[in-house]
Amino acid sequence: MKRLVEQGKVRYLALSEASLQTIRRANQVHPITALETEYSLWSRDAEQGAFPACRELGIGYMAYSPLGRGFLTATIKNLDTLLPKDRRREHPRFDAQNMKHNVELLEPIEEIAKIHGATSAQVALAWVLAQGRDIVPIPGSKRRSHLEENAPAVGIQLSADETRRLSEAFPPGAAAGARYPEKQMKGLGI
Repeated sequence: MKRLVEQGKVRYLALSEASLQTIRRANQVHPITALETEYSLWSRDAEQGAFPACRELGIGYMAYSPLGRGFLTATIKNLDTLLPKDRRREHPRFDAQNMKHNVELLEPIEEIAKIHGATSAQVALAWVLAQGRDIVPIPGSKRRSHLEENAPAVGIQLSADETRRLSEAFPPGAAAGARYPEKQMKGLGI
């Protein structure tokens, strides 16, 4: 990849779902511009490892799935909401038992959304944006309407109290179930 940059075929290098060891090793070979890893209110593992390393090395962070695969929109409160072949049905966090626990976590998001006249999705994105200028949420927007709904999140200024309240409602590990099925988690290598 370094040679591709030197040849002018690639401008910047980024990593996805990389371990701390990989991030550091790759950055020694060629400066890494960004790391893309899952980050949201219910996936906060990056705060302990990736964020400090990225900030130390000057690497930006692209938070994928900042809406928790749609869960933090507060529109998926049971499995009936998902189509029969929806891949999320295979994810432990969407398991019926785990879903029951996880739905209970949504209350503060919904309350803060009402205060701001916003959607739960916008509040969840505003929380990610409040974590630092070096963190950019990249929500998957399969429909233009989702993009249009998510965009106003940049204008929502959560108060310090609201940010704290959400962080406390969703401490690391608060979500029941792993973010991927076990086999897929092993494949991440993080």
